[in-house]
Amino acid sequence: MKNKIFFIAEISANHCGNFNLAKKLIKCAKINGADAVKLQTYTADTMTLKSNKKYFKIKEGLWKGYTLWDLYNKAHTPLSWHKKLFNYGKILGIKVFSTPFDNSAVNFLEKLKCPIYKIASFEMTDLNLVKKVSETKKPLIISTGMANLNEIELTVKTARKYGAKDITLLYCVSNYPSTLDDFNLNNIKVLKEKFKCKVGISDHSTDNRVAITAIASGAEVIEKHIALDNQRKGFDINFSLKGKQIKKLRDDIDIAAKLLGKKIFYRNKSENKSKIFRRSIFTTKNIKKGERFTKDNIKVIRPGYGLEPKYFNNILNKISPINIDRNEPLKLNPDKLKK
Repeated sequence: MKNKIFFIAEISANHCGNFNLAKKLIKCAKINGADAVKLQTYTADTMTLKSNKKYFKIKEGLWKGYTLWDLYNKAHTPLSWHKKLFNYGKILGIKVFSTPFDNSAVNFLEKLKCPIYKIASFEMTDLNLVKKVSETKKPLIISTGMANLNEIELTVKTARKYGAKDITLLYCVSNYPSTLDDFNLNNIKVLKEKFKCKVGISDHSTDNRVAITAIASGAEVIEKHIALDNQRKGFDINFSLKGKQIKKLRDDIDIAAKLLGKKIFYRNKSENKSKIFRRSIFTTKNIKKGERFTKDNIKVIRPGYGLEPKYFNNILNKISPINIDRNEPLKLNPDKLKK
């Protein structure tokens, strides 16, 4: 399908520490039309420090009450799962890739031949990580939550400097879940125009409306968190699409992309049969050979079997070379008529 939108299903922490659930989520993504599944590669110790000091305590939101270390320790995808999940994706025929959160994660993922990398919004300003990932020369997706244009520009400049050729920026609102009031989808157009690369959206809202509308703003990639139809628990469950919703999003973004069409103006072939109902020039009286065409004997009306209306003034007062009955479409060449 032309203009197909690349749909990434983010598992994140919705596996709840259960390997079989992680596999079911990958299968769910495949069955419901996702193009790729994304993991997150980190450990609690590579993300933060194990501390109860106030700096490390989450004070509001979905994860209120956790320390950062405790949250990441519960939410992480064990490194020992990665190779198995990558291979399971291959068996199912769906691409699996990951977000590394530090340089050691990049080294680990390179051994697994990770096909795509994503930089998370919170790591977007970690230029050493951007450099490390860019040096792999693999497709790079960068989320831009919380960032201003100067920060994005520095990150993109760094990525290109160190070898990234295929860059996609994801407009993102780092609020979990995001509300409709949080979004300014015109940012997608701004990013595309300024950075001359593919642009999409990492959507943490609770339904499909933002993602579908983003297509009309030029989004080429959609990322959504997913869960199973009957799943009730998961760190990201509150802003995750479930099985049937995933399929609905796939269908809706495909329809949206199809409706957008090509970036050229053209008439659809299906309209050709309707052209006969346009206006054209018809005779309104019997016209004899040698008689002049006047407003009394020709008229612009429907249907469209005669000359186009644009020729009407050109034909007026010229001489008919033949006899023409009334109510007939006029098909003579205006340039060959005598005055």
